[in-house]
Amino acid sequence: MSGPPVLIRHYTDPGCPFAFSAERQRLRLVWLYGDQIEWELHMVVLHDERVGDDFPPERVASSRRELQLRYGMPIDWRPVETGASLPACRAVVATRLHAPDREEALLRRLRVLTFSALDLDDPAVIERAASEALIEPAELHAWLGDPEVDSVLEADKRASRSPSPASRAQDYKLGGPEEERRYTCPSYELIRVAEPPPDWPTASRVDLPGYRPIEAYETALANIGPELVRRRDPESVEAVLAWAGMPVATAEVAAVCDREVADVRTELARDGTFLPVGGDGYWTAAA
Repeated sequence: MSGPPVLIRHYTDPGCPFAFSAERQRLRLVWLYGDQIEWELHMVVLHDERVGDDFPPERVASSRRELQLRYGMPIDWRPVETGASLPACRAVVATRLHAPDREEALLRRLRVLTFSALDLDDPAVIERAASEALIEPAELHAWLGDPEVDSVLEADKRASRSPSPASRAQDYKLGGPEEERRYTCPSYELIRVAEPPPDWPTASRVDLPGYRPIEAYETALANIGPELVRRRDPESVEAVLAWAGMPVATAEVAAVCDREVADVRTELARDGTFLPVGGDGYWTAAA
């Protein structure tokens, strides 16, 4: 049996609030297209070291509050220092190499914890994320000793700092200094990996660096994979909670359902269990 016709290379970082805010769009794509798309993670590593005076805690708080109000994700805006994302990125890569089925789960838990105002480069926070992603912290520690972790992480960094020509033409969506432009988070490279249907020409690749609305991704997928079958919208918020397999934000449920946040919140209050975090919070199916 052939694999998915479309591959999405997903450039991201557990410490990026824009990438966290864009989880709404990603979950919508996963709902709509499921296993017709293969996802491939690449860690950008935004910060090798702790961010100092250039980004003081008060500025972090202001920026996070603005993003929380704009996109509705559970982002705690208490003043905190910006920790290095390197240790968390190493943990994600180590999990990719040794337990690839847990990579996405670990990345998710790292995001949730750091935007709950915890310190991303605190070993205890990374251990907690591992436990919540059903990884034994001792196992993760052993995986981190694998010398291949650093070589793969370095390859991720090089790839994220080698934007494609199409992405460079969208320079306003890139980051970094002029001499080393890089992908911002999230950035997607959408690639057609299967032969197109006979007499049905498709685009072979569409690159979308930076934060984008859901419509941009759906348009790109229509050009790359016109044969993809688009799943119907969920029949209820309860269906989303059962499908997600993890606590999901109100804004994420609304995005998956393609409905307004205020509308789904009323149903979630009836059908779900709520954990408040940073201006909103996470829902799980009621027991």
